[in-house]
Amino acid sequence: MLGTVRQLADRVGGHVVGDGDVTITGIASVEEARAESLTFATDAKYLAAALTGKAAAVLVDASVPHEAPAKPLIVVENARYALAQLLRALRPQRPRGPFVHPSAAVESDAQLSEGVYVGAHAYVGRKARLGARTIVAAGAYVGDEASTGEDAWLHPHAQLMERCSIGSRVVLHAGSVVGSEGFGWAFIDGTLERIPQVGNVVLDDDVELGANSCIDRAQTGSTHVGAGTKIDNLVQIGHNCRIGKHCAIAALTGLAGSTVLGDYVKVAGQVGTRGHMRVGSRVTIAGQSGVWGDVAEGSIVSGNPARDHREDLRREVMIRKLPKLIARVEAIERRIDEKPE
Repeated sequence: MLGTVRQLADRVGGHVVGDGDVTITGIASVEEARAESLTFATDAKYLAAALTGKAAAVLVDASVPHEAPAKPLIVVENARYALAQLLRALRPQRPRGPFVHPSAAVESDAQLSEGVYVGAHAYVGRKARLGARTIVAAGAYVGDEASTGEDAWLHPHAQLMERCSIGSRVVLHAGSVVGSEGFGWAFIDGTLERIPQVGNVVLDDDVELGANSCIDRAQTGSTHVGAGTKIDNLVQIGHNCRIGKHCAIAALTGLAGSTVLGDYVKVAGQVGTRGHMRVGSRVTIAGQSGVWGDVAEGSIVSGNPARDHREDLRREVMIRKLPKLIARVEAIERRIDEKPE
């Protein structure tokens, strides 16, 4: 049981419209809600569906009209933010240390701060340093001289390679790799010879790296990700990239080496960059874009090659008109050919 509607409203700073004593046992979408579920609505369409569905009550934005509802409402300024607050209560508890599983391998000169948790078959390398309350889950790897800030969380089989550093509250999801070998090669006498990648990766505080995403170590210096940036699953960050603070990078994106992103950049899914190029702060890059050159601060771009989003939309409209235009030209040519001399 999560509580009554009134109790949940108190937790998120909302007010109740209707019966505040209704009991809530779970939170679900409109389609999946059951008789004692709280569901949520961010616009009038979703609110109408929620009021006719099975849910017992609805969390709703104050901006959505809600006169005489058929079910109790929790009215808040921002339904998404309030939902996030309530869902935190349903998350599994973080593992708590101090704890080192008997099957884990922790080198004798590794430094484990207070409350560190090291799970089954995990490895912590020589001279590695783990900040307070850090979690190294089952099968995770911390390389030699790698370090974490406080409250970091390496999920199962995440890898923090040698000499790489992550800040406080950084999350590395399952299978992610920080500090994999950079993709550096040179043709020598007709064969590819590796250029040694001797740098590292630095992730600032509150960065989150999705499952099976990889960040390559720099050739020299550091591949760097700024504070608060969130990276989705299956993303590739090339060597010597520099990503600003509070960026959001969606799945299947690939940033080629030495790409630079400013702060608050939004990168949608399946975006690719050329590398050795700069994207200004507060840029939005639409899905499946191919970014071949620098992007000015504050721009919204799309397409391949990426261009101003409005220009790209106009181009798409013109392309769709081409079949009719070709048919008209062919009809004109036929009339000209058929005209008697």
